[in-house]
Amino acid sequence: MERQEWILILDFGSQYTQLIARRIREAGVLSRIHAPDRVNDSVLDDSSLKGIVLSGGPASVFAVGAPSLPDWFPRWRGPVLGICYGMHLLARAEGGEVEGGDAREYGPARLEVDEVSPLFDGVSASTDVWMSHGDRVVRPPAGYRIAARTADVRCAALADPGRGRYALQFHPEVVHTPEGPAMIRNFLLRVCDCRGDRTPDRVAEREIERARERIGPEGEVLCAVSGGVDSTVMARLLHRAIGERLHAVFVDNGLLRLGEREEVLRNFRELLRIDVDLIDGASLFLRRLEGVADPEEKRRIIGRTFIDLFQEWAERWKGVRFLAQGTLYPDVIESTSTAGPSATIKTHHNVGGLPETLHLELIEPFRELFKDEVRAIGRAIGVPEEMVARHPFPGPGLAVRILGAVTPRDLELLRRCDDIFIRALRESGEYDRVWQALAVLLPVETVGVMGDGRTYERVVALRAVTSVDGMTADWARLPHDFLSRVSTRILNGVPGVNRVVYDVSSKPPATIEWE
Repeated sequence: MERQEWILILDFGSQYTQLIARRIREAGVLSRIHAPDRVNDSVLDDSSLKGIVLSGGPASVFAVGAPSLPDWFPRWRGPVLGICYGMHLLARAEGGEVEGGDAREYGPARLEVDEVSPLFDGVSASTDVWMSHGDRVVRPPAGYRIAARTADVRCAALADPGRGRYALQFHPEVVHTPEGPAMIRNFLLRVCDCRGDRTPDRVAEREIERARERIGPEGEVLCAVSGGVDSTVMARLLHRAIGERLHAVFVDNGLLRLGEREEVLRNFRELLRIDVDLIDGASLFLRRLEGVADPEEKRRIIGRTFIDLFQEWAERWKGVRFLAQGTLYPDVIESTSTAGPSATIKTHHNVGGLPETLHLELIEPFRELFKDEVRAIGRAIGVPEEMVARHPFPGPGLAVRILGAVTPRDLELLRRCDDIFIRALRESGEYDRVWQALAVLLPVETVGVMGDGRTYERVVALRAVTSVDGMTADWARLPHDFLSRVSTRILNGVPGVNRVVYDVSSKPPATIEWE
């Protein structure tokens, strides 16, 4: 199998690192994000590594304990693109002079390109860019030329075309730098000599081939499906690879939305022609969650219970050696802090490997992909649009949309509120215009008036966001009259709720889910 070319992103804590990865992938090249201190010098021997990007970061290179380049970096002879903090690190490492800024420069600037180079091929001589920095380069390293400037920054871009090394003071990855994607594409295709042919069709073919090779001609796979985009596309892909040796299993954990169990089973059996076995684990999950309010503990309990059920189920299939999961790159990043000086945001139940007692090997064909990439692969291999376009739904289900301990009464209440919201989105045509929508049951009661009586009942929060990959998200500007209709339907149709609020928080600083 042909090795997959890739770009290494060294993450120094930038809020934009995921956008760098996105822009690279949009250009048809695989990107992988790693912390500088978690990549050993074996990367120097990887012929499929085509270049390195040094991300920005919140620190000054003069700060005590500031992240630094890895020890092996001076021996790397390939192309490099340093962005903001990455520019300062690269300039200092190669003998340039960096000056600490008294104040940060944050916002739009006009870039004047002084010297044509492969990085700026086809880019306007004067273009808008986005600045976010304190330090700045005041003297380029030997061999570098000043390629662009702004009114306030003399060294806004440095170039050493002979060695394929470039450094930018601004951020080419953000939308506020409209010609930034062209610069990144130039770095990949013209400087790093990447093919840029990583299309959904090719990725699908590659993953099917990889699955066949790993599973072998007789291997069998237990495939956990939830009805969500990730596990659905994964099941379709593996079914294409090994056919009936794929054993799809759907677990009803008692934390599903209204009618979800029936919908998932029907879609798999009728639309995908994949048989699915049902595990009814609702009573077990709810019993183990009884009285548990801490969100991380809820996630851990749910994860362990899934594994316990799969372990019991796998014993029925003596030929099964593998368990397939629809783990995505954002799941890995948020759960394990694999990149840069970042924190674990929340534990994802499907991240972290399997216990040895399960005696199964893990297959995660989408572990390096974002959700929009998985959707594109799904369309490429014939997954129906109604399944590909489904909103994300967390593995722990409604357990993390009930703030506090989970009870059967609260589950039923939340299901009805969620169903009203989602149905209204579909009826109005708003469903496909948002990335994800959900209802959250809050652990508070407020006073209200219904009829002539005083009520003291629960609060439900509605949340809808727009996003590309779920790593960042903005709250959806749903029409006021739409929100009014949904609120009225909930208040009139769901006993026990007397107040509806709408979440107007973006990610960051908030996450999409409340827990």
